[in-house]
Amino acid sequence: MTNSALTARGNPSIAGWIVGVIVALIGLVLGIGGAWLAVLGGSLYYVLTGIAMLVAGFWLVRGRMIGGWLYLGVVALTILWSFWEVGMDAWAHVPRDVAPLILSVAVVLAMATLTTRPGRWKRAGIGVAIVLIFMAGEFTILGMSGGNGVLAAMPAPQGQGMRDPSAMQIGSDWPAYGGTNAARRYSRLTQINAANVGKLKRAWVAHTGDLPDDMGDNKYGAETTPLKIGNRLYLCSATNKMLALDAASGKTVWTYDPKVGKDWIPYTAACRGVAYYRNPQAQAGDACAERVIEGTLDGRLIAVDTRTGRPCQDFGNNGSVDIKKGMGAVIPGMVAISAVPTIVDGVVVTGHEVLDGQNAKAPSGVIQGFDAVTGKLDWAWDMTHPDWTGYPPDGQTWTRGSPNSWTTFSGDNQLGLVYVPMGNAGVDYVSGYRTKPMTQFSSALVAIDVKTGKPKWTFQTVKKDVWDYDLGAQGTLVDWPVGSSGQGSVPAIILPSKQGDIYVLDRRNGRPLTPVAEYHAPSGGVEPAERATVQPVSGWHTLRKAPLIEKNMWGMSPIDQMVCRINFKRASYKGYLTPPTVDKHFIEYPGYNGGTDWGGIAVDPMRGVIIANYNDMPNYDRLLTREQADKLGLKPHGSGPSKGGAGEAGPQVNTPYAIDVNAGWQMPTGLLCKEPPYGGIRAIDMRTGKTIWDHPLGEARNNGPFGIPSHLPITIGTPNNGGTVVTAGGVAFVAATTDNLIRAIDMRTGKILWKDVLPGGGQATPMTYQVGGKQYLVIMAGGHHFMKTPVSDALVAYALPG
Repeated sequence: MTNSALTARGNPSIAGWIVGVIVALIGLVLGIGGAWLAVLGGSLYYVLTGIAMLVAGFWLVRGRMIGGWLYLGVVALTILWSFWEVGMDAWAHVPRDVAPLILSVAVVLAMATLTTRPGRWKRAGIGVAIVLIFMAGEFTILGMSGGNGVLAAMPAPQGQGMRDPSAMQIGSDWPAYGGTNAARRYSRLTQINAANVGKLKRAWVAHTGDLPDDMGDNKYGAETTPLKIGNRLYLCSATNKMLALDAASGKTVWTYDPKVGKDWIPYTAACRGVAYYRNPQAQAGDACAERVIEGTLDGRLIAVDTRTGRPCQDFGNNGSVDIKKGMGAVIPGMVAISAVPTIVDGVVVTGHEVLDGQNAKAPSGVIQGFDAVTGKLDWAWDMTHPDWTGYPPDGQTWTRGSPNSWTTFSGDNQLGLVYVPMGNAGVDYVSGYRTKPMTQFSSALVAIDVKTGKPKWTFQTVKKDVWDYDLGAQGTLVDWPVGSSGQGSVPAIILPSKQGDIYVLDRRNGRPLTPVAEYHAPSGGVEPAERATVQPVSGWHTLRKAPLIEKNMWGMSPIDQMVCRINFKRASYKGYLTPPTVDKHFIEYPGYNGGTDWGGIAVDPMRGVIIANYNDMPNYDRLLTREQADKLGLKPHGSGPSKGGAGEAGPQVNTPYAIDVNAGWQMPTGLLCKEPPYGGIRAIDMRTGKTIWDHPLGEARNNGPFGIPSHLPITIGTPNNGGTVVTAGGVAFVAATTDNLIRAIDMRTGKILWKDVLPGGGQATPMTYQVGGKQYLVIMAGGHHFMKTPVSDALVAYALPG
C-alpha cells in the first residue's frame, strides 16, 4: 500500500483534531438541547444534526476524510431544511445557515491536512470559494429587506382636505406638538418634495447643553419636538430646560432652567415638548401675552414669556404650578410629566406618568385642567370621586393607584373636548385589587369636557388589562367619510394602540365608525376569574402580526436559536393576551412597546392616508411570588437600592405578585429571540383600511451580538420610538430607529429617498416649517437609554441648498 493511500484513509493532523473537537462539541450541545426540544414537542432537526455532527467530529479527530464529508452533507441538508421551514425569508435563514457555512470553510481546510495527495490545497481553495460564493449568492437571491412592496395605489389628493377643529393654523408655523391639537403631523409645505428631497443638507445644529453628568449611568431620552411660531423655535431639553432659538439660524435667543433635581428623574429623563398659548385678553407688548408652557419631571407646570423666557408672574406661583397638590405623599421620581400639556379653550389639561410596577397604592392618576393665564385649577377628574370638582376635601387625597395618562392629548375646540388616552392602574400585571372605576377607565380613551372636567364618553381597548397595554399614542382628529358616495363626513378620532389595533371613533360620542370585532381571549393564569373571555379588537385594521410559532425563533447561530425554541416551548403562550403566570414564563406579543407607542401616527388629510411606524417584538415575562421578589432584592422606588426597574422588573407591592419583564425577549448575546423585522412603517388607505405598502424600518448598522455594532447598512427593521411627519410634498420623514438615521420616504411607494446619520439617536418626532422663504426639517437627536442609542444634545435642521 502506498503512503498517499495510507494518509488518505486516515492521517490525523492538528488542524483536523481542532476542527473535529469543535464540530463534536457543537454536536454535543445540539444533541442534548435538541433532545430536550424534541421532548417538548419541538423540531427534530437539532437532535438529528447534533448526532450527525458528533459522528463527523469523531472521524475528523481520527483523521478520516469521511468526517469532513459527513459534516458537509449535514450543511447541505441544513440548507434544504431551512428552505423547507422558512422559505425565502432571508433573515430567518441567518441563524440556520450562516454559522454552519462558516464552519464548513474550516472543515474544508482541515480536510486538506488529512491527505498528501497532489493539488490538495488547490482543491481546498476551490471548495472554500464554492462555500463563500454559495453563501453570498444565497443571501443576494433571498434579499434582506423583507418589504412587501406596493400593494395598492396611493389615493389622489381630494379637494381641500379636512378642516382642523383645533383652532390652529399650520403652514409656515408648527404651533403644537402634533402640528396642531388635531395631531395629524402633517404640513402643507411643498418646497421639499419627493423630486428634490435627495438634495437635503444640514442647515444648522443647535445644542441644548443638557447631557447626563455620568454617561455610564445614562437615563436620558430626549424626545422633544420643537414648536415654531413666527421667527422662533421653542423646545425643552431632557431635564426641562426651555429654549427659544432663531428659526433661520438655530442660534439661542434665550434659555430658562426650572432646575429639576436629578432625584426626580423617573425611568427616563424626557420632555416631548412645550405648548403655546396667546392670551386673547392681553394687549400687544404685555408681559406673557404669548407664553410657552411645559410640564416638568418634578410635577410642575411652568409658563414663560415667549419674548424673554422669563417666568409669567401671573401664572401660579411666579410662573409655576405644582400638579402634585392633593396627591398626598409623593416620593421623588414617582410622578413626572414628560408629555406636552394640551391647551383647549384656554384650559391647560395635563396628566402625568406614575412610575410603573412599583406599588398598587402609588400616587393618583388624576387628570387636571388649569387656567392658561392664572394657573388656577379649573377642575380635576378623579375617576373614583366624580363629584369632586376641585382639590380633595381636607384630610383626603386623590385616589391612590388610579390609572394615569402619561401621553399627549388631542383637543377639539369646536366640541370643547379633550381626548385622554388612559393607562393602567398603579400595578400593571395584576388586576384583582382594582376598583370598579379603575377597571372601567383603564386602557381606555376618555373624552373630557374641557369646561367641566367631566367625561363625555369612554372607549376601552382592553378589559382588565394585565399586559401594560396602556394607550400611549395621541389620538388623531379627522373628518371621516360616510355615505355610499363618501362625500359626507363625521368628526372622528383615529386611535392606535400598543396592541397594533387601529380604531376609528365618532369623536362626539365614541361610537365606532369602523368594525370592532370580538376576540375570544385565552383563559387561565393566576387570576382566571379576572380574565375577560371576550376582548375588543379592530375589525378594520391592525398592525399586529400573526401569532408566534416555534420557527419564528431566532439567534446568531443554531445553538441560540435552539435555546430560544426551547424557551418558547417551555413558556405559556396561547396567542394574543396570554394570561400572566407564576409557575412559568408567559409570552406577551406584541410587547408593551407596541404596536404603536407614544410616536403615534401621521395622517395626510388631502390623500386620506395614514402613515404608521410600529414595533413588532414580544416580551418574555413571569410573575414572581413575594418570596421570589425578596430573594431578588426587588424593592419599590424610594425604599433603597433595587435590582429592578421599569422595563426590567417591578416589585408590585400591595399585590400578591411582582413581575419580571424581558422587554423585547433579549438573549444574553443582546440579540432578540424573535426573528426580524422588529419594526416597520406602513401606509394605510383611510377609505378602505387596506395596506398600501409596508416595509421594515431601520438598518442593522448599530446592532449586533454583545452590543457590538455590525456596521452593516442592511435593512433589518429595528425597534423604534418616535413618530412620523408627512407633507404635501409627498414625503414622510421619520427617525425613531436604533441606527441613528433620519429618512425621507416616498409616500407612494415606501421607498427611501434620502437619509442622514444623526449625532445621536433620533428617538423623537421630526417637524417642518418655513421661515424666510425656506423650508426646514428639524429633528432632536438626543438618543435614548432604553433604545441603547448614543446620547446627544443636538437639534439638527435640514434644508435644500441655496
